[in-house]
Amino acid sequence: MKKNYTPQDELLFLALGGSGEIGMNVNLYGCQGKWLMVDLGMSFGSNEYPGTELMFADPEFIEERAKDLLAIVLTHAHEDHIGAIPYFATELGVPLYATPFTADLIRRKLDEAGLTRSVELNVINDDHGSFDIGPFGITYLPLAHSIAEGNALLIETPYGRVFHTGDWKLDDEPIIGEPTTEQELIEIGDEGVLALVCDSTNVFNPMPSGSEGAVHRGLLEEVRKHGGKRVLVTTFASNVARLQTLGEVARETGRQLCVAGRSLDRIIEVAKDNGYLQNFPGTVNFDEAMDIPRGQIMILATGGQGEPRAALSRIAEDKHPLSLVSGDVVLFSSRVIPGNDLAIGRIQNMLAERGIVMVSDRQSEIHVSGHPGRPELEALYGWLQPEILVPVHGEMRHMQEQGRVGRLSGIPQAIVQKNGDIIRLAPGKPEKLAEVHTGRLVLDGDIIVPANGDAVTMRRRLSRDGLLIVVLDGQGGVEIDAVGLPLDEDYPDFVAEAQADVVEALMKLRKGRKDDPAAIHEAARLAARRAAQRWSGKKPQTRVIMLGDDNRAES
Repeated sequence: MKKNYTPQDELLFLALGGSGEIGMNVNLYGCQGKWLMVDLGMSFGSNEYPGTELMFADPEFIEERAKDLLAIVLTHAHEDHIGAIPYFATELGVPLYATPFTADLIRRKLDEAGLTRSVELNVINDDHGSFDIGPFGITYLPLAHSIAEGNALLIETPYGRVFHTGDWKLDDEPIIGEPTTEQELIEIGDEGVLALVCDSTNVFNPMPSGSEGAVHRGLLEEVRKHGGKRVLVTTFASNVARLQTLGEVARETGRQLCVAGRSLDRIIEVAKDNGYLQNFPGTVNFDEAMDIPRGQIMILATGGQGEPRAALSRIAEDKHPLSLVSGDVVLFSSRVIPGNDLAIGRIQNMLAERGIVMVSDRQSEIHVSGHPGRPELEALYGWLQPEILVPVHGEMRHMQEQGRVGRLSGIPQAIVQKNGDIIRLAPGKPEKLAEVHTGRLVLDGDIIVPANGDAVTMRRRLSRDGLLIVVLDGQGGVEIDAVGLPLDEDYPDFVAEAQADVVEALMKLRKGRKDDPAAIHEAARLAARRAAQRWSGKKPQTRVIMLGDDNRAES
């Protein structure tokens, strides 16, 4: 029997995703019998789960308690905070709340999925907009981040106030939007903050993240260095401030702008619809761009994370209408997301082989992070003066380090949790009450399945060990087919030996088992697999098929 875990007269916190990992942010607050969800994100597939495209935090815990869930409140529009909405919002059956830019991107996702009428989407139009739902009072507080309308949430409850940062940084020159001021944050702290639930991503950075204004100057200087050359800039499509900067840099350097990538087209359209990028320069199409003198065009392209189907990858492979030649320049105005190093390196090597010059943020100030370095964390601690620090949005090493930094900065209590830990924040001392099931789901084709379910696990085994098929014709004949074994020119000799081994194993079956299909299958499977291991060092997945028999054996 499953435990109830209904919040009593208390304030609980539970992360289903995003604690112990970067991405898939799903956070729950529980109070007086009700739950509030903050963000519903996803991550992209990884080599760990071959053949899958998207990865989600398993929402089973809250799906089983959907009647007690009040709403889903979205802090901003990055995929690791909103990407799972089309896949789970209808099952959860509660209203969504978001600011206009975020709501517009969510609406388009729901439209694409045919769910517009199935999900209630509420738009919070005002800076510092607020609403009440159940025992929770929610106020949006703009903070700088690498996307338009990044927000913290001030969550008021009968047991104290929570400042949930979302993704954030401090920026004296934010380009887009007006973040909540230092004085406003100090006033919030003076009124009392029970818990600060805070982004841990850049806690090991001893320096501030830097400003978008500085990036403008860095990009302008870098583009000016390469007069007469075609310049391509790749950046995160969602970074509206960076798009604004690049539009200005194109104008200031006398270059026309060409945009390559559907996600860039979509973000530019949504940004303009919501009052941003109003002075963004007009763009030229691919054919026009190729006819413009090289020093008078700047290409803005997707693919800086090595995505194989994105514009930059196809340009690097010379399979795109836009082309670069030796001496042209690619500026990587983005950071390397952990796990993408090999994919990015592949593209950079292709560009290098063709003599194309590359510049990254390690060589020039053409990118700054959207997450706080240690000095920014310490500043926020001082302004808000929380009683409790709850690190989130990071691997365990990030969250443990932020807990340590918080305690050194004078925060009385820091509690480092992970996905599945139910934490009581109040009343009393913060503590872990229980640990509930969490896990990962993946989008496999058109179906959402457990990340470690049979299909994905088998695919992983096949990719590692290969496949061996044994066909018995029922009259003593044996056919062997091996897929993915490193045999090459030895393959015919292996097949002959494996066939002989299977025949011998079947002949050795005791009289009472010679007509037992299960015994026949197991003897054939073991003999063929042992032969494969002798020849290749692999233990392949093995299938035995007896013609005229529906039985199968596997390992």
